[in-house]
Amino acid sequence: MSHMLDSWELATFSAAGCTHETYRKGSGPAVIVIHEIPGITPKVADFAERVVARGLTVVMPDLVGTPGKDVSLPYIMSSLAKVCISKEFTSWALNRTSPITAWLRALARALHLELGGPGVGAVGMCFSGGFALGMMVDDVMVAPVLSQHSFPIARGKGESRGNLGLSPDDEAAVIQRAADGCQVLGLRFTDDRAVGTRFDTLRKKLGDAFIAVELPSQSKRDHSVLTEQRDDASVERVLEFFVEKLLVTEL
Repeated sequence: MSHMLDSWELATFSAAGCTHETYRKGSGPAVIVIHEIPGITPKVADFAERVVARGLTVVMPDLVGTPGKDVSLPYIMSSLAKVCISKEFTSWALNRTSPITAWLRALARALHLELGGPGVGAVGMCFSGGFALGMMVDDVMVAPVLSQHSFPIARGKGESRGNLGLSPDDEAAVIQRAADGCQVLGLRFTDDRAVGTRFDTLRKKLGDAFIAVELPSQSKRDHSVLTEQRDDASVERVLEFFVEKLLVTEL
């Protein structure tokens, strides 16, 4: 295990036919930080530390890759290949919720039962952006954040470019939660082709409940808003969102 994660508590969580290791740190209501491809990199862990510093418990599932390993092109391609063939993730299929989402929902329920608070927050990045959205099916998810939501993989100019990666039933439940007042925070660079037209879909289906943070791209490589190409103002916006939804209580 990387020294970077030495201060984190390593555990295993099993549910919905899946078992994954998790890294945990902090106190207060829970936020699940779901890493991007290629895995729990130093910059993903750094973002998670910032959430911990705001008085929250962070749990980072280890879904793919080697925790603590730095980003490189070969590492990205290796992790992407694993994600694309894994039955836990629906990388290509449209209108289907990834099976891993059931595991994440169970994790959120367990954390809320243990830690309390108004509910649980989650941030998904890149391939996992849609997972945070799918977790909204449960009322326990009160602070979903989607950063560069990129799956299912967008191909050409077809439906995949705007598809949210949810089954019809789950999408209907998410739309109802939004109508009932659950806000969704989304972040992206404007020229990030991996995101496709999902922000248009989210605006159409969630209306004013969808809060979009859209940053002008400085280069074609701009993708990871909270980590590799970190925008500090956007990180702060996410932290404020979690504090607002999970820590600020009515007087």
